[in-house]
Amino acid sequence: MSSDRGSVTVLSMAVVVVAMLLVAGLAAGGQLLGARIAATAAADAAALAAAPLTFRPFGSTLEPPQEAARFAEKNGAQLISCVCPLDSTYAARTATVVVARSAVVLGIWPVTVRASSAAEFRPADLLFDR
Repeated sequence: MSSDRGSVTVLSMAVVVVAMLLVAGLAAGGQLLGARIAATAAADAAALAAAPLTFRPFGSTLEPPQEAARFAEKNGAQLISCVCPLDSTYAARTATVVVARSAVVLGIWPVTVRASSAAEFRPADLLFDR
């Protein structure tokens, strides 16, 4: 005659382990998503800061990549690249940046998340009240 005593304990332990793995996976996904959102915000800020400086008469002493790097760092990221050509004409132009932001997932795995953004600046709009 065999006893089933303790079989519920084994089953409940298996359920607990699966639940813990599920929670850890959701937490890791949430942390990655948060890092991605923060990197995107940093890229947006850097592109928006750099775009007006491509218009030389705008009045700043900084170059567009310097300003993009400054805004990326203020948002916890590092500027990887800035395609921000200087142009003194009134033609529309686009500043494109790529940033990287580091994060640690579940306190164990370091990851680097990259994000890019572009911002258009139209100096001609400064001449007209729209």
